[in-house]
Amino acid sequence: MRASRLVSIVLLLQSEGKMTSKQLADRLEVTVRTIMRDMEELSVSGVPVYAERGQQGGWLLSEGYRTNLTGIHADELAALLVSSQAEPLGDLGQSKNLNTAMQKLLAAATEAARSNAAAVRKKIYIDGAGWYTANRGKGLKEQPLLAVVQEALWLERELKLTYEREGALVERIVYPLGLVAKRSVWYLVAKVDQGEFRTFRISRLRNSEVLLDSFTPPDDFDLALYWQQSLQQFKDKLPRFPARIKLITSLLERIERERFVSIMNVEPAQEGWLEADVEFETIESACEIVMSYGARVAVLAPVDLRQLIIDEIESARMVYL
Repeated sequence: MRASRLVSIVLLLQSEGKMTSKQLADRLEVTVRTIMRDMEELSVSGVPVYAERGQQGGWLLSEGYRTNLTGIHADELAALLVSSQAEPLGDLGQSKNLNTAMQKLLAAATEAARSNAAAVRKKIYIDGAGWYTANRGKGLKEQPLLAVVQEALWLERELKLTYEREGALVERIVYPLGLVAKRSVWYLVAKVDQGEFRTFRISRLRNSEVLLDSFTPPDDFDLALYWQQSLQQFKDKLPRFPARIKLITSLLERIERERFVSIMNVEPAQEGWLEADVEFETIESACEIVMSYGARVAVLAPVDLRQLIIDEIESARMVYL
């Protein structure tokens, strides 16, 4: 365990440069005292590590010292780092192993490869969570305009777009800042003339043209942060229809996975049953979802939803007479 940590320290210093004892301790999930002992061990073992004192100080490796791991190319490293942004490995408890592997690759790569990889991660974000389960397994559709958008993104050139909005074609010049892939859908995040940031779905583009004029992306723009904030704003604007339901206890986990249902509060009811405050998107979707569970879910409130379900049940009964 300690030997692995010592290697990790060397790789971190090699790939990231100067780091304080606190930063190393946080990254390796140990105490500062442990890091100090490790540094002494590295020094005794002949690794040229030294401390720089002062407010801006920290631990460094002597200039020119490198530990070799692999001859991975810049494009290969960039592809690996982009793919490592997805969430499934975290769900499997493997995110720490992934981070360690990526750190080794960064440490062994050339400066040019590291720079290229950093640029890619800044301009491409992979969102591993799907919009809805219906998108699973469809794969990425062929999108010929994606290559044009990507060219403008890499070259930091203005991009002329023609896209579909509310049944009409709109033409606009934008400043591309990043590409986001969310399962089977690609999005362009760009700055527009008013200084605002906008998101364009690539599949809705009808034409794109890289212009000659270049631009400088804002230094403080964070693609991942912007995307997550945009998603939250989108979710906050979704319609909500509150209701109270009664359900069989064994159904709770299944209903929690429903894409149009948010469970706000759950309380025990009679044996084998629960009562829950939930939010649907609309009264129509609430009716459809509740009816799909038959007698295992019942609406307690509001009255409008109960009546709608009663009417639907009566209509269905009439069909079978």
